[in-house]
Amino acid sequence: MRSIAITTPNHLEIVDIPKPTPGLYDAVIKTEVAFLCNATDRKLIEGHFPGVETYPLLLGHESVGIVETVGAKVTTFAPGDRVVGGLLLEPTDSKYASGWGGFSDYTLARDHLAMVRDGVADAEHGWSDLYQIQRVVPKDITPEAAALLCTWREVYAGFSDFQIKAGGEIVVFGAGPVGLSFVKFAKNLGVAYVASVDTLPEKRQKALNMGADEAFAPTDDALANLAKRRGKPLDAVIDAVGNERIINAALPLIKMAGSVCVYGVIDAPAITIQKHAGPYNFNLLIHQWPTRVWEAAAQDPLCEWLRAGKLRAEEFISAEFPIEQIHQAVETAKSGFAIKTLLRY
Repeated sequence: MRSIAITTPNHLEIVDIPKPTPGLYDAVIKTEVAFLCNATDRKLIEGHFPGVETYPLLLGHESVGIVETVGAKVTTFAPGDRVVGGLLLEPTDSKYASGWGGFSDYTLARDHLAMVRDGVADAEHGWSDLYQIQRVVPKDITPEAAALLCTWREVYAGFSDFQIKAGGEIVVFGAGPVGLSFVKFAKNLGVAYVASVDTLPEKRQKALNMGADEAFAPTDDALANLAKRRGKPLDAVIDAVGNERIINAALPLIKMAGSVCVYGVIDAPAITIQKHAGPYNFNLLIHQWPTRVWEAAAQDPLCEWLRAGKLRAEEFISAEFPIEQIHQAVETAKSGFAIKTLLRY
């Protein structure tokens, strides 16, 4: 079967590897569509994702497909189900490490609930926290929306980590897929004021289209003077990019005991905080890995938003390519203008 491999940093190939064979708790998933992750996949491709040093590796972690076969002890998945989050954590071809391996013709989903039931949900028996989010998607949810759940569920769960409540007031730095999801979800959840910050006017307009109350360039005087103009500082600033400069730019904007919430992965080993720029008391919340229980639970309310028209896949998909055109897809995603780039199998 085909899989997308990073042979060395900045070199991608479509490679042929063995189709996975299911273990007792595994389902084999035939991939329908997948999405490039603008942050994680880019950093893996360029060779500077924190903690990943082994190449070649198989790429991809945002995919959805149809169950083809299941192992003997699987009860959560059945042939014909649509499942989100299939991966190849241990590629059959030992030549390759795993960069999650979701950009393969076939992936594996492991039955977390069955493993819990049988008392084997532990590392000794091959369990990982990732299996909590490999879930069946209702049949009325399109493949494209189902694959976007990989991004959406984690962002939705981030509201719990960041303790952002209805009626609050926030600014979101970055209007890529994560930043725009924060904007959209915040308005759906009743956050009173949401502003977006991005360098590109096209993305600022996209944020306004998704419900942002205002949108600014990072250098706008209106952003620097936002608290004064509005008569009060903000409850929180979300850094959807993962950047020391953004963290420090956020500090003057937040209220006493307010929060700077870092969602984007910081690829530097250390950062410097200019604490004098903020209030005496503030929270710095670093979200570099999902809280799986909340991420899994986010799927149901997100599906309800999809059914109600409060969330639409089309708003986030800016380009589509067949998997054979993976190089063009990556170049499009790197352009800075793409939101989500879809790969179709």
